[in-house]
Parts: sequence; structure tokens; C-alpha cells
Amino acid sequence: MQRMLEEYFSQCPEETRAIGRRLADRLEPGAVLALHGDLGAGKTCLVQGLAEGLGSDAPVCSPTFTLVQIYPGRLTLNHIDLYRVHDELEAWNLGLDEYLFGDGVTAIEWPERAADLLPPGTWIVQLAALPGAETTRRITIQRGAPHKAGQEGKPDER
Repeated sequence: MQRMLEEYFSQCPEETRAIGRRLADRLEPGAVLALHGDLGAGKTCLVQGLAEGLGSDAPVCSPTFTLVQIYPGRLTLNHIDLYRVHDELEAWNLGLDEYLFGDGVTAIEWPERAADLLPPGTWIVQLAALPGAETTRRITIQRGAPHKAGQEGKPDER
């Protein structure tokens, strides 16, 4: 079965937030979004739009140092940043499973740090700056992309 891949181009942060708002309208309880992209690609900006679209009026900032920010709204938005997490066991020990299998929407920056823990049906969102274009971003969204086998459950303690 072929999965749909959506592609958007954003010229500025407001357009990236607007894409996040439109995406929020399609999300259901328990949705998990894996946000891939380099530093400065616009991941947090997209999450700002998600929060707005889910009805939160709280200011959204990157949770790099707090690791998790929670924003109440139509659906609770759990914004997780795994940049400072070294491996899946560390992510698991932070209580990641409570967010991945909860009733809210969970958006994860740097999800490759816990790739095997992501549930089936995770939305894969890739943000990339276009070469030579200072503010233009290519944003691709794929719903329900498969992940590696063994993605559910506690990681092996190595």
C-alpha cells in the first residue's frame, strides 16, 4: 500500500505556523508526529501552529532544556524535544510512553533518538531549508509511515 506524501513550501515563519494550524485540524487523540529537520529548520515554528490549531493560547517555545512542554487545548499538545537525550532507554526513562500512548497529540523534535519507540501510524514531518533560500522551507508530511520493527515496548537495557 502506497502512503500519501504531502509537500508544502513555506516562505516565512508565519506560513510554517499556518501549515501547522491546518495539520492540527486533521489530528485525532493519540496522534504522534515525528518532526525531522536540522537546527533552525522550523520545527518549533510548526509546533506553534499546531498549538494554535488545537486551541492553545499559551506561548510555545522549544523544550530543549525542559524536554517536555504541555499545552492544553481542544486536544492536549505534548511538545517533546529529544535533542539532549542520548538513546532510547533514556527517552523511555523520561516517561515517553505516557505521551506516545496518551489521549493528546504528541509532537517530537529529534525523534531519531527514540525511533524504535514510536508507534505505528506516526506522522512523519520533514522540514528542510532550501539551498540558497534563507527563509524558504520544504515541508513534507507522511501519515502512518512505518518504523523499524520492535518499536513498541521498553527498550533493551544494554
